[in-house]
Amino acid sequence: MKQPPLVPPALCGFLLLLALVFTVSYVVGTAAGPVAPGMHRSGTSGDGGGGGMNTGDMGDMDMRHGSGG
Repeated sequence: MKQPPLVPPALCGFLLLLALVFTVSYVVGTAAGPVAPGMHRSGTSGDGGGGGMNTGDMGDMDMRHGSGG
């Protein structure tokens, strides 16, 4: 008598398709680059460090996000 496979073939196919979709979306997103004005790629920039926050050109934007009045 033949033993059933440990992992169903449909599950293997689904996981392979899922990995393919994520890979393709990553490649397309990397090729497209940032999609909003003022966004910069993350990673090392060669400026020597610092973990400062780059606010870009936020001007007089109100940054208070409270829930009160």
